[in-house]
Amino acid sequence: MTITTNARIAGVTFVTYIAAGIAALALGGGSHAADVLTIVTSLSALTLGVTLCAITRDVDRDLALLALLCRVVEAVPGHKGGPVFFAVGSTLFCWLLLRGKLIPLALAGLGAMASVLLVSLLMLQRAGLLGAGSNWSSAATWVAWLPMLVFELAFAAWLIVKGVAVPQRRQSV
Repeated sequence: MTITTNARIAGVTFVTYIAAGIAALALGGGSHAADVLTIVTSLSALTLGVTLCAITRDVDRDLALLALLCRVVEAVPGHKGGPVFFAVGSTLFCWLLLRGKLIPLALAGLGAMASVLLVSLLMLQRAGLLGAGSNWSSAATWVAWLPMLVFELAFAAWLIVKGVAVPQRRQSV
């Protein structure tokens, strides 16, 4: 596939991923509809991993592969570390987008900042320093996740409408 096709697929998949994730949260666990939405979010995570890896691999193949693998782990339903792997994968992909100048620097910077914030807060949470688990009715949870939501929606729109620039290959040293 071309980089443009991967960008468009990633953009549509981001929207699908967000919509399915929010709908699954709203329905709560245990219903058949929530189970189907969980499968949709898992497939979306895998699709995003592959398409974003294809977009960013010319910037740094190793980091793109590591980010893809983080998305694979994230896609495992019920994996307790899923949100952390999501945030780490997002951090790596945003770094590659920023370094390769594939999208506007402000947008890539927002993604990198939101991702690093999320990794930090999730790790503190996992260490028991910010309370256990994520409570979606908590203001702290929304403060942590809202910048990522804003980035992903803006990034999805950018990918669908504009695509990405041709990656600048990194020179071997």
